[in-house]
Amino acid sequence: MTQNGNFKRRVRARAAKTGESYTTALMHVRRSSSNDLKPEAKSVRLAVAQTTVYDDPRNIAALSASGLEMRRLMRQAHEAGARLVHFPEGATCSPSKRIMSSNGPEKVGPSDWGRYEWTVLREELEATRKLARQLELWTIVGSVHQLTPPHRPHNSLYVISDRGEVVTRYDERMLSNTKVSFMYTPGSSPVTFEVDGVRFGCALGMETHFPEIFIEYERLAVDCVLFSTTGGSSPNDLAFAAETQGHAASNRYWISFSVLARNGLTAPSGIVAPGGQWIAQCAADGAPSIAVVDINDNPGDIARSWRRTAREGIYEPHLVDNDQRSHSRDIF
Repeated sequence: MTQNGNFKRRVRARAAKTGESYTTALMHVRRSSSNDLKPEAKSVRLAVAQTTVYDDPRNIAALSASGLEMRRLMRQAHEAGARLVHFPEGATCSPSKRIMSSNGPEKVGPSDWGRYEWTVLREELEATRKLARQLELWTIVGSVHQLTPPHRPHNSLYVISDRGEVVTRYDERMLSNTKVSFMYTPGSSPVTFEVDGVRFGCALGMETHFPEIFIEYERLAVDCVLFSTTGGSSPNDLAFAAETQGHAASNRYWISFSVLARNGLTAPSGIVAPGGQWIAQCAADGAPSIAVVDINDNPGDIARSWRRTAREGIYEPHLVDNDQRSHSRDIF
């Protein structure tokens, strides 16, 4: 108790001296108390995938082909020593809004989910789950998640553990106008999970357009965000990839960018380091493939801890109010 009380007094003393918040002072005192010894980094070998576009959920052969392709890439990831493989949005099938439209295909309207071959989808997901257990490979799969009618399904990411269990599911929250108007039920919560001490978060669809999603995951102390998307809709649409680099750099964590393989429409799947650089990317020709990188929790990243400190109001004591010279038109 005495030792704990002394520690708290040190924190309060630093906060009073520097004007820092208690949380910031606590961080600095803990750092000095550890004699500047850096904790050992935790690492995970991550494989990111890009897969063929399948957009007709009525096509049984295509649904089966998507499952076979995913499982082939899972085996490749396992052979490369990966602990986790990350697939795109709609890796099982990304239903076309026109194919699903009850008013279509000429006019986009409410989706008729009775057209989906749900039984085949469940069979392919079950085969994928069993292989994840066999390979002891964490597997993140983009899929439609059926809800009880008349509720529309979620657009989701299944998180399958190395024991073959669906441990959690992320549902896309920030849906496009078409998705929320005609296709899906939005999700409501962030999702995090850990593999070998490395903490992951999930994002989906067009959510890279919303920085608040990625800021939220920084506050939740993730080490890597798994972002799955179908990619852009126009030729050479690099917005999602560029935004991914920006979020990685500004939040100082890894981002895995997994996209459907559409040569010439978007950047290939890849993994971005906390500094914002691509560390590895899949085949540039749009072929189904994986890229593998060892990522870590980067415990010695001073930039990330400083940015947290900077957001806590440390600048207020240094501001100057009512400086007439600073408001003068004559700056000299």
